[in-house]
Amino acid sequence: MKLSPEEKKRIYEEEKARIEAREKIEREKLTEPSSTGLSPNIAGLLCYVGIWISGIIFFVLEQKNKFVRFHAAQSIVAFGTLTVAGIILGLIPVVGDVFSTIIGIIGLIVWIIMIVKASNGEWYKLPWAGDVAEKMVASSRVTGEYAEPPLSEPTAESEAEAAAPTPPPAADLGKRIGDKVDAHFKGSRGRITASAFVIAWSIVLLIFFNFFNQYVAYYHSETVGGITTWTRYPFFTENINLWLPILTATLIITIAGHIIMIILDRYILREIINLVINAFALWTVLTLLAVFPFDFTVIPNPATVHATYLGVRIFLIFISVGIGIAILVSVIKLIVNVVRGTVSYEEHI
Repeated sequence: MKLSPEEKKRIYEEEKARIEAREKIEREKLTEPSSTGLSPNIAGLLCYVGIWISGIIFFVLEQKNKFVRFHAAQSIVAFGTLTVAGIILGLIPVVGDVFSTIIGIIGLIVWIIMIVKASNGEWYKLPWAGDVAEKMVASSRVTGEYAEPPLSEPTAESEAEAAAPTPPPAADLGKRIGDKVDAHFKGSRGRITASAFVIAWSIVLLIFFNFFNQYVAYYHSETVGGITTWTRYPFFTENINLWLPILTATLIITIAGHIIMIILDRYILREIINLVINAFALWTVLTLLAVFPFDFTVIPNPATVHATYLGVRIFLIFISVGIGIAILVSVIKLIVNVVRGTVSYEEHI
């Protein structure tokens, strides 16, 4: 069937109007209010900076802007899938490393593309992951996104009554103020107590590892003539001297930082100090993992020796990952709260 020029023009105009309407909707997504106070394209970019970890953070923090929630969900699905696939394929004998490398290259390419797309404010959908992300956003009801319909048609009088602010009773206002003051001082006492505990524990670790680390050992007993003699075989080798200065510096910084936090109980200052302490803690654990100043061959059972070596390495890796995630979360929260102008504990995310 051949179309007339008028019909072709009408179809063209309809398609053009549909494209313009879609573009307008996408632009409006970028003007929706954001829970974090960041502009949507910056928040969308940050959803991918820490791959699926920052995706989870923003999917939880962002409760208003659908653009940010979509990119957060897509980061979780895409990079979570790539991470799991890389781990599973890496376990395959012989070719596991090849598959892990391929997954890593794919992940890097996708990461760069999505950072660029999100920073430009584009609602860019990855194959499969984008569809799943849209379903995640659509299925989650967030604060302020939906409004219950009124039970009846509003009248001019009811609208005026609803618009007029209702001052709280004096008793309720006084109670609310009192509750806020109590919450502030309770929180302050809790923070001071926590800092005091960290200071005391850091001092204990500082003294123990610098003067008594030889007591981390395997103890063997022998009984001769009714007399029991204990022999100590230290687990630490001489290489511990390569790690001790870093541990000492970290513990001293931790003690000094928490003393400052007790004297100056300020939210942003505390967050920055905790971030610095966590960075030094990560450096300390990674150095311990690299130097690995342990000798477990003093244990008589070979199977126990092997299990101990493996267990300690896995334990240190898990600690490193945990501290790394904590640092990433702290950085994102700090950026968000600085942008929002948060200065008190009551206002922070």
